[in-house]
Amino acid sequence: MVRVKRGNIARKRRNKILRLARGFRGGNGTQFRTANQRVMKALCNAYRDRRRRKRDFRRLWIVRINAAARINGLSYSQLMGGLKKADVQINRKMLAQLAVIDPTSFASVAHTAKTHPNL
Repeated sequence: MVRVKRGNIARKRRNKILRLARGFRGGNGTQFRTANQRVMKALCNAYRDRRRRKRDFRRLWIVRINAAARINGLSYSQLMGGLKKADVQINRKMLAQLAVIDPTSFASVAHTAKTHPNL
């Protein structure tokens, strides 16, 4: 039976991992075994944090909206409840942008939520 050496295949596999580990500190970027562990960990973190980023931004928007709503005499929940009852369909990202960039227009949105009759 013919002997199979796998030289090219093994080298390609290792170089692929080492390319992904480029920029890691010390042996984590140059030695295959530690680089392989670090790359697997980095890929797991990247997968997890792609989902986490969405949560983090939503939390940030809510904090910004709450701060701007309290300046206008409302709490966050009162503002969101009033906007829902007034049938104002504007998402949290846009509300947070209004609160930061254009406080006067946010004040008018808050006024709409405050003066709605069902509040």
